Amino acid sequence: MLIMMLFYSVNHSAQKIAVKTNLLYGAITLTPNLGAEFGISPRWTLDISGGYNPWNLKGSLSDNRKLVHWLIEPEARYWLCQKFSGHFFGTHLLFSQFNISKHKLPWLLGKDSNHYRYEGNAAGGGFTYGYQFVLGSRWNLEASIGLGYVRLWYDKYNCVKCGEKVGNSSRNYWGPTKAAISIMYILK
Repeated sequence: MLIMMLFYSVNHSAQKIAVKTNLLYGAITLTPNLGAEFGISPRWTLDISGGYNPWNLKGSLSDNRKLVHWLIEPEARYWLCQKFSGHFFGTHLLFSQFNISKHKLPWLLGKDSNHYRYEGNAAGGGFTYGYQFVLGSRWNLEASIGLGYVRLWYDKYNCVKCGEKVGNSSRNYWGPTKAAISIMYILK
């Protein structure tokens, strides 16, 4: 309902659209990712970003090491001065489906997470603070951090390829839900 009201109040002469990629997320998880941010009023934007990693890690055919996942993260942003420049605060949601094995992620999946494969879903949201640096007439650099909550539901398997299911579980996570250093190009 809030997003519909924001779209209804759009000032068409103030529209801007940008495309971006999160360099930090891509470098840490080796995940191709893309985002788009739409100006919907002089101080509000809507950002929709996502990533998709469909492959096992190099050299992992024998041990099944993987960080296979997709992620989508919509966010409404309020800019303190003008959109696409300076400080902003936002609220974001996130949805993901994952198949992870041989990764030590104790804050998400427990202390022995690197000994099992986890296949499941995650949903959550949080609050974001960020800053965009204007690099040129069409280029920006963005840095942002988000804190919030994520609920994970997953099946747990022995770590070998096609391993036996050993159970299913769910976890609640409170903490960082977003970290970005993004390069962006403003289209309009």
